[in-house]
Amino acid sequence: MGTSVLSLRMDGELLERLRHRAAKRGMSVQDYVVRTLIRDDFDERFQSAVEETEKFYGVT
Repeated sequence: MGTSVLSLRMDGELLERLRHRAAKRGMSVQDYVVRTLIRDDFDERFQSAVEETEKFYGVT
């Protein structure tokens, strides 16, 4: 799988908050944002899988 570039425009205040949060974890802003998006995507897919399983087994 290759990589692509995503360019974001954000205000300075948001960027500073992201820098602070990333620095607390010893990460770059880019790595912090990517990991946050990956985690959010996983959470959505996991929730969908749970809902599909509940429908399959008839859990309400």
